[in-house]
Amino acid sequence: MPLLAPQPLGQGPIRQAIVHQVRALVGGTGDDTVERNRQDTGFFGPDSACWKVHGDFTSMMVGGIAALLMQMLHPGALAGVWDHSNFRSDMAGRLRRTARFIAGTTYGDRAEAQGHIDRVRAIHARVAGTLPDGAAYSADDPDLLTWVHAAEVSAFLAAYLRYVDPGFPPAEQDRYFRETAEIARRLGAVCPPQSRAEMAAYLRAVRPKLRYDRRTREVARALFAQAPPNVAAAPAMALVFDAARDLLPDWAASLHGFHISVPRRGAARLGVQVLGRTVRWAIVNSAETRARRRAEQLALEAANGAGRGSRSGR
Repeated sequence: MPLLAPQPLGQGPIRQAIVHQVRALVGGTGDDTVERNRQDTGFFGPDSACWKVHGDFTSMMVGGIAALLMQMLHPGALAGVWDHSNFRSDMAGRLRRTARFIAGTTYGDRAEAQGHIDRVRAIHARVAGTLPDGAAYSADDPDLLTWVHAAEVSAFLAAYLRYVDPGFPPAEQDRYFRETAEIARRLGAVCPPQSRAEMAAYLRAVRPKLRYDRRTREVARALFAQAPPNVAAAPAMALVFDAARDLLPDWAASLHGFHISVPRRGAARLGVQVLGRTVRWAIVNSAETRARRRAEQLALEAANGAGRGSRSGR
């Protein structure tokens, strides 16, 4: 996806090309078929913090890759990927599945969101094994689920603050962690962090458990070696990968051995800011936009129903 300055609204082919690039990365049709069948606004609703944070495609891509880099530092999370996935050839598929899960649990109605959670729990029930040191691991272990969740949502919020809204209020940041903890609990996590202070304390406490070894290196290399969907997307993917490395906490970047020069860091941040503005200009029918449109329809239907009920009761 080339870095384009926003074009006039009449430049349909440019917008369509960018939309095509995005769909090639995450899948989906971008139509209202699913929204028309939604019966409610899900676990959170349009006024929630997570509807805002999860609504920006570019920052979610940066945060998602940073989250994977953090998650693989935990021996249990790494073993699950190593033993039970074809990460060398399907890392892009993993990103797409994660994107669909986040979109479905954020913007779907309650039945849809719970369906995504139930499917993941069924997969987790089959993921277990033995670590190189002989210890057992299981994907449905509550502590491991808490780590995977914490790495994910802390990275999503960090990317949102850097690339979308640096002024996102602290109270809203706490609300974001509180809201997303609901998904973690439904997946089986116990006591997921529910505020910035709890998240910082949790990450400090878990650091002694984290490791970097040859398997971590190979999984990270597989992530960065993923081919773009086409040649035009290569520059954007390179920017996003650099931005993800740069987004990591210093301790996580140090474990991975990432050393990003100041000029390269500056180029990545500026490039992703331009990329984000371009994608926001192009994606006029995003998952968030469609969900908000459906939420307005549901509110109107409820108001009309209440009005009919009031009149019939006279």
